[in-house]
Amino acid sequence: MLDAAVAELVDSGYDGVTMLAIAKRAGASKETLYSWFGNKEGLFREVIVRNADASAERVQAALDGGGDPKKTLTQYAVGLMMLLTNEASLALNRASMAEPSLAAILLESGRFRVGPIVETYLARLHDDGVIAAPKPDESFQLFYGLVMRDVQIRVLLGDEPPSERSMIEAATVAVDRFWTLSAV
Repeated sequence: MLDAAVAELVDSGYDGVTMLAIAKRAGASKETLYSWFGNKEGLFREVIVRNADASAERVQAALDGGGDPKKTLTQYAVGLMMLLTNEASLALNRASMAEPSLAAILLESGRFRVGPIVETYLARLHDDGVIAAPKPDESFQLFYGLVMRDVQIRVLLGDEPPSERSMIEAATVAVDRFWTLSAV
């Protein structure tokens, strides 16, 4: 049902989504949707939480995997750009801009959950003498800004998402700049 909700959201936008359309797409009844999720907002709250859970698990696994830190950060940066510019993410962000309660859950489940995972990784790199990141939260903000720049907002406003190759190139440049700025 959550996949059907995302597909309907991508096709119709938040204002155009109905519980009936989601139910039809999912092969379920509207009553079942209301019983399980309460209302459209509750359904999309679950979509956001599910997506955030999956994202947090992938980020944690990637950062815990060991290996070359620059390569690890580059892979994370590419994944971040792919995530924040894919159709489902864009549709959820647009919905969140229209519905403040969804915006709050998106921040809580996304940025405020994944950010500390990356901050912990940067703190480990600092403690190991690999980079200078005495304030990991500020280092993450710097890193995030170097990676995302204005890409997501431009795509939200109608630009085409960058190609995977462009994302890899941008991520490599961002990590190189971050490394330079965080040199020990």
